Amino acid sequence: MAVDYTVIVVYLAGMLAMGWWGMRRAKSKSDFLVAGRRLGPVMYSGTMAAIVLGGASTIGGVGLGYQYGLSGAWMVFTIGLGLLALSVFFSARIARLKVYTVSEMLDLRYGGRAGVISGIVMWAYTLMLAVTSTIAYATIFDVLFDMNRTLAIVLGGSIVVAYSTLGGMWSITLTDMVQFVVKTIGVLLLLLPIAVVKAGGFSEMKAKLPTEYFDPLGIGGETIFTYVLIYTFGMLIGQDIWQRVFTAGSDRTAKWGGTVAGTYCLVYAVAGAVIGTAAKVLYPNLGSPDDAFATIVKDELPVGVRGLVLAAALAAVMSTSSGALIACATVANNDIWSRLRGAVRREGDEDHDEVRGNRVFILVMGVAVIITAIALNNVVEALTVAYNLLVGGLLVPILGGLLWKRGTAQGALASVIVGGLAVVGLMATYGILANEPVYYGLLLSLAAYVTVSLATPATDAAVLAAWRDRLAGRGVPERASEPVAAHQ
Repeated sequence: MAVDYTVIVVYLAGMLAMGWWGMRRAKSKSDFLVAGRRLGPVMYSGTMAAIVLGGASTIGGVGLGYQYGLSGAWMVFTIGLGLLALSVFFSARIARLKVYTVSEMLDLRYGGRAGVISGIVMWAYTLMLAVTSTIAYATIFDVLFDMNRTLAIVLGGSIVVAYSTLGGMWSITLTDMVQFVVKTIGVLLLLLPIAVVKAGGFSEMKAKLPTEYFDPLGIGGETIFTYVLIYTFGMLIGQDIWQRVFTAGSDRTAKWGGTVAGTYCLVYAVAGAVIGTAAKVLYPNLGSPDDAFATIVKDELPVGVRGLVLAAALAAVMSTSSGALIACATVANNDIWSRLRGAVRREGDEDHDEVRGNRVFILVMGVAVIITAIALNNVVEALTVAYNLLVGGLLVPILGGLLWKRGTAQGALASVIVGGLAVVGLMATYGILANEPVYYGLLLSLAAYVTVSLATPATDAAVLAAWRDRLAGRGVPERASEPVAAHQ
């Protein structure tokens, strides 16, 4: 294992070095939160693919393949579909807004009244997303070093918090590019073909497994529909995803770079399902499907390759964890804390102060994430809570704002409150993992949005005019740090 340990240690040291280098580039709020809005197509595609393909997509995707066969690809596949839809239909407009958070977009569209409530919902989503990624460190470090769960979470979480705090989005972008390359080599180019060969090839896999393992719809239509609702639509509105769109250097980069990343996700989805199916042939009686990834890596891969593939799993977890962490801190600082204390920054404020403030929030949120991850055990439940809150509370007012000009601030607030409370109440009634909370929560959110919007005066013409200008890339403040000020 010495070679494997060396590979992992070098990888972790490289992540910290990237954080230090990124710190030297993060001179302004724009640099720190959105990498100066100047990423090119290659870096944008790599970092976007890295953030959406986390531990759930890698370890969980293989686990679903182990449990359901090729149809286990649907969870990650719907993530890829969501990213494609975002990139093709919305990303160019989102990038032109030159904002930092989803709540700022809502303020622009509805006239500056949606920030704190929508910020709280988005903060809860990003916090739980970061927690689920952080919990996954326990699985990887247990395989590597037979490490205590709490120590594994503290070690992995501390490294992510360190490089994220140092350089913000620049550090995260640089580390995500490395993580993208490591994942591509480790999972697609090494683990996938080795797993298939070890299982005897596709003919042997078909001979040893039930026919339903090779049915593309074997996981069930209702499950696929739920994945679309939660993950495809979740990709359209998540702060962690939008914050990456904000880093694009141009409309074209946002559109076509995201399309490449979405296509990569589709390939990754199929690869994970095939690896899981091969693991079912090799280890038919594992205690948990989520053990499939670690087991096949530990038992079937040669020395050195094993270390690289485990580094790939670690890369998947770290990329999602760091992206969710900076999104959580950005929302907490810009959408909640700054508004509640009534100290919105103006043109004359120092950028350096804003960088320092956001560093503090990343550090504080990082500690909160680590503590929460230690206290929780169930990754699936935490991830379900996160996406149910996001989709049930924010999907309708965000897409409504982009697509329906009659939507009003009152309608948006009603939608967020009704949808969010409905999802929480229904999860308490039906259970966290039930499908009903997101179904009914989304319908109630839509009903509240349409009804209240039609019952209240239309959005002020000046607000809509300013909104159209921003969507077209006109009328953007030089610093673009507080769009609400333009309407006051």
